[in-house]
Amino acid sequence: MFANLLQLITGRPPSDFERNPFIEEVRVTSSEPRNLRVERFILICWILIAVKHVLVIWAVAHYPVPFHQLWINFPTWLLGALGTGVYYARVRRR
Repeated sequence: MFANLLQLITGRPPSDFERNPFIEEVRVTSSEPRNLRVERFILICWILIAVKHVLVIWAVAHYPVPFHQLWINFPTWLLGALGTGVYYARVRRR
């Protein structure tokens, strides 16, 4: 958008790239390998989720709270599983 505005102000004609905007072919030659740092980070996050689950279960059992422990643990587990699944689905697809 700003490039077209600058062309309008300066009066320069568009480049050859802009005249032929159609892509004819795309080739991907190599896939990205699995990232060990990301996988280690996912493992650390799952360990922290497990510790949090144990602490929440313990706290709900020992203190009078007006909710079930799954109201806290299930969304945490669900988001962790979603993030892990998205990462491994993208790694497998490449």
